[in-house]
Order: sequence, then structure tokens, then C-alpha cells
Amino acid sequence: MTNGSDPRPTKNQRREEAREKARLLREEQKKRDRRNKVLLQGGIAIAIVAVVAIVALIIVQSVKPAGPGPKNMASDGIVIGEGLKAVTTPALAAGANPTPTVPDESGKVANIRVYLDYLCPYCNQFETTNAEQMQKWLESGAATLEIHPIALLKTKSAGTMYSSRAANAAACVANYSPDDFFVFNSALFANQPEEGTAGLSNEEIAAVAKDAGVGSYDSVEKCITDGKLGTFSSWVEASTDRALNEPIPNSDLKAVGGTPTVLVNGKQYSGSLTDPEEFASFVIQAAGETYSTSTPTPTATPAG
Repeated sequence: MTNGSDPRPTKNQRREEAREKARLLREEQKKRDRRNKVLLQGGIAIAIVAVVAIVALIIVQSVKPAGPGPKNMASDGIVIGEGLKAVTTPALAAGANPTPTVPDESGKVANIRVYLDYLCPYCNQFETTNAEQMQKWLESGAATLEIHPIALLKTKSAGTMYSSRAANAAACVANYSPDDFFVFNSALFANQPEEGTAGLSNEEIAAVAKDAGVGSYDSVEKCITDGKLGTFSSWVEASTDRALNEPIPNSDLKAVGGTPTVLVNGKQYSGSLTDPEEFASFVIQAAGETYSTSTPTPTATPAG
């Protein structure tokens, strides 16, 4: 006799039902895994795009488009002549090639050229040792001094690119107050930070210019503090690249190999950076002429 109810599932049927449920659960888990993977990949892609956008924004804000170079630096350097007066030249257009300085080949004037980095301690040694006697030569007309600021050590200042910012500041002074360049150049070395430190801020560099008595100060300050690297940052990059990768005009050098690179009448000085008499002797020898009493003659400044 039956009561009309369904028969109880057999053991095999229960096993098959359990297997089917397990299969369905696995399928559902696979679907969830696929969805999560798609979402994760999408999230990573969005994050990458965001990071790229941020990096691009930082680059755009910190590196200015190529613009004209500073006035009075048509050769990528500024020439300081008699009475510490700068030779004036028009600004180079963006992307234009520099115009090499035509040297005085009369044999009566020593043409001194220095490639320097304002973070370079050896450049500081050369400056400290020879600034006084070079100033006397310039004031008397016995020599000209062509200074090329480059940013060779821009990665040696805890990420602040001090070399680039200091070179830009030099370009700002050359542009707006060229006759104060010699004094400002010395002031930067007098306030030189150590390698590996952040160095001076743009505002502090501007203060150095003010303390040195640089003229047209408002314009110079704006030029120095313009953005992260200053108004002439693109010119600093371009002129540094030219110095490191192109032949040096009026010499046999294929490129600047380090700082300071010092040339006198096209001949490279490789002597002591701390002996003014040795440098003075080299200048006289490189000039290649015995001066008459009526002609200004570079003479050594006694040490001490």
C-alpha cells in the first residue's frame, strides 16, 4: 500500500545532486573570478593613466618650451672686457645656433674662456684663486673673460637641480644687468652649497644677486624665480648639451669633458687650480708675445 508521496532519493541520486551543486558553484566562482580580473585590470590601467598624467603635468610645469636665449650670450657665454663691461649681443632665437666669439688675435689681449658649473668645487677653487688677478687684467684691458655657465652637476643636489637653476640665474643677470655679471659670478661661488645638498632655493639665489648689487633687480628676480628652473631653463639645457657634445669653437677640443674647462687663446689650461702664479704664467705664455711697456700686461698676483 502506498501513500502517494515521492520515493526517497537513492544514495546515487544524492551523490549526483551534490556533484551538480558543486559544479554549479565552481562555474559561478569562475564567473566571479573573471569579473574581478577584468575590474582589477581596468583599475590598474586607470591608475597607470593617472600616474602618466601626473608625471606629464609635472614635466610641463617644470620644463618650459624652448624659448629665446638670454641677451649678451650669443656664444653661449658672456664676454667681459675692459673695465668689467660686458660685450652686448642680441638674444638667440629658440633653436638657433650660437655665434662663436671672434677672438682678439693682436697678441695684446689674452682671451680667457671658462666653462663652469656653480656646484663644482674645483670651479670654486679656480675662481677663488684667480678672481682678483683676472679682475685686474679685465679692468686694465689686458684680457677678456668669456664665462660659459653649464649644468653638468644637475643631478648632484638632492633633486633640486641647483646647477641648472644657478646657470639660469647667471643667464638672467647677463640678460638684464650684464655689467654686473663678473660680481654676481663671484658671489655665486662665495655662496656655493656642497654637492649632495639641496643648495639654495631660487629665492635665496635672487637674494645673492641683490646682495651683490646687481642692477635691474626686479627683472632679475622674476627671471630667477620663474617656475621651478627659471626663465632660461630651456637655454641652459641646450647650451649644456652643446658644450658636452659639440666641438669647442676656436680650440682643438672636441667637447667639454669636465669643469672647470679653462682656455686661454684657444689653449687648454691643465695646471694648478690653487696657484695664481702658475695660471698667470700660462696666460702670458698662451698669449704668445712679449708685451711692451705701453701695453697692458697680465701679471701674477702674489698668493696670500
